[in-house]
Amino acid sequence: MAQPITEGVLTRKRPRDISISLAARAYQELESMIVTLRLRPGSVVTESELVRLTGIGRTPVRQAIQRLELQGLVATLPRRGIHIKDMNITEFFAILDVRRALDRVIALRAAKRATKEQRAALRACAAGVKKAAAQQSLSDFMHVDHDFDQILESAAHNPYAVQAAAPLHIHCRRLWFTYQHAGDLARAAAAHSKLMLAVAAGDASATAKASDELVDYLVGFVKGTIQL
Repeated sequence: MAQPITEGVLTRKRPRDISISLAARAYQELESMIVTLRLRPGSVVTESELVRLTGIGRTPVRQAIQRLELQGLVATLPRRGIHIKDMNITEFFAILDVRRALDRVIALRAAKRATKEQRAALRACAAGVKKAAAQQSLSDFMHVDHDFDQILESAAHNPYAVQAAAPLHIHCRRLWFTYQHAGDLARAAAAHSKLMLAVAAGDASATAKASDELVDYLVGFVKGTIQL
């Protein structure tokens, strides 16, 4: 298993948006720690530890824990603490089956409804993932990928699909961090950038194809990790 990455993603944080709630901020902090393996799969931590790690109060942290529990990332153990759930690699085939359908819906809606500014941002994301891959910077790649998801979610105007897809994307990011040594960042960047540019162009046919090809790449990645 790869060692946790504590530089880049964790240390190079985006400026905090004071408009979001403390609970949302706590969720963002804890999700990042889980995805990047700072909070290790299988470990048990206390609520007090999470308060200390985030620097945010107990009530917002509890609310964030409840949200993470609903997403299948943690489990509350009475009188013991918070269990950071292990990953079952075989479950990712089921995750990707669902993600294939949801991603296509979100991407197609975004291709149709994105604003001029959002399309420009998607083109910037396409350049960003290629640059990150060329520099072999996983942290930069993940930042751009996260931004890409947020643009699509906003442009799609389908909160039901977005709510269902969000935890699937989180699980996939954690898988990538865990088995990053088995991945091909250049291929991942090519698949992502193809989808980004298709959505930016508003091309429905190219968007559907690129969305499926990205999931096909992820299926291959999961198969590769099983054979390690």
